[in-house]
Amino acid sequence: MRKYVTYRRVSSTEQGKSGLGLEAQARDIQLFLDNYAESPYEVVGDFVETHTGSDNDRPQLNAAIALAKKTEAVLVVAKLDRLSRRVSFLAALMEEKGLDFKVAQMPYADRFQLHIYAALAEQERAFISQRTTAALQAAKARGIRLGAPVHHIDALAKAKKQRALEDAQKVEGVIVPLRQSGASLRTICGVLNASGARTSKGGVFYPPLVSQMLKRIKAAQMLYN
Repeated sequence: MRKYVTYRRVSSTEQGKSGLGLEAQARDIQLFLDNYAESPYEVVGDFVETHTGSDNDRPQLNAAIALAKKTEAVLVVAKLDRLSRRVSFLAALMEEKGLDFKVAQMPYADRFQLHIYAALAEQERAFISQRTTAALQAAKARGIRLGAPVHHIDALAKAKKQRALEDAQKVEGVIVPLRQSGASLRTICGVLNASGARTSKGGVFYPPLVSQMLKRIKAAQMLYN
């Protein structure tokens, strides 16, 4: 009988976000067990933790890993970033002897693919941070009062369009190279969602949205070139 150890994690800021809650993670893990686990199977441990993903000192994760190795079980998480948001930590886990783990949302992904997804996610987070900082500095330089209400309907529409472009530019470093390499819109969505990335409204990425983002990025490039 194949044995599994499940691990779920939220940070204090993620408690109420869609797709990141403990119940959602439990649902995804159960879907994996019902559809992709070796049958029959047994869950020998379920570990839950409230801790930031950038901190690798997590007692419950360490306990889950220890139990998985002791019982020769597979460690299962809903998403890759539930293990860690750091590529270095994930790489170390992949090299750890006696440990096998699976990501519910990517049931067929091997370790090489998981490493790529982790690297893309880390790159995206750094890009978003830099883009946000630059955008705020540019807005202040233009004399814009950040957070001020926009009352005029034309100005509101323009602001909405600009926000949509900025959302697209936040993931430009991921979606453009993947599209240029021949990846489908569905594949690109899978990479973004599996990495833990979310839209500005906290939702998941879907093909029509990514298509619109690519068009906005291309239009902006043509405008400024």
